[in-house]
Amino acid sequence: AYLFDPEDEALRAETAQIRDDRTYRARAMVGKMRELGADVTWEQVAAIAGDAVVGRPHLARALAAAGAVPTPADAFTADWIADGGRAFVDRYAPDLGRAVGLVAAAGGVSVLAHPRSPGYEIPDAVIVELADAGLNGIEVFHFDHDQPQRLWLAELAGSLNLIMTGGSDDHGSFQPGGQTSGGGGLGAETTPPQEYARLLALAAARAR
Repeated sequence: AYLFDPEDEALRAETAQIRDDRTYRARAMVGKMRELGADVTWEQVAAIAGDAVVGRPHLARALAAAGAVPTPADAFTADWIADGGRAFVDRYAPDLGRAVGLVAAAGGVSVLAHPRSPGYEIPDAVIVELADAGLNGIEVFHFDHDQPQRLWLAELAGSLNLIMTGGSDDHGSFQPGGQTSGGGGLGAETTPPQEYARLLALAAARAR
């Protein structure tokens, strides 16, 4: 969601629920990690996160600090906190169509992030449905997308009049996809200038 009104009440309520759920989820994952023998506490994880909302990168760092895994990247496996892993707990997320509507109502621009990432593939038919529901763009330029996928997504975006964005998806050096694990690092993928201008123009029109 880009350039939305941060004071929009409905969107603020939704993001608060998402944020609070991440804390409940992280606490539950700490409990599972302890059951699996890792000497990790919630206090340690919270200290690693500092002022940030606790996420899996912080849990991974705590696992590494406890000696349960050699490096934080090794925590993202089925043995620990990868999707579906032994210590994994799913998180709350709004329905995509509802999320698109919330962003639009708040004056923002909605873009579907990297729809061809392995394990997170969004079928073309769903993208078409989201475009009909008001989706404004799709992320085409992302390190998970090879050249044929980029060409196909660009063609799909053109047929649906969707903005094409890009992003490095950089979560730091402790997350798969970050600078130490092949993601290319901050700024490795960007949005083409003409698409950026389209995004700004749409947001400006909604702000009037």
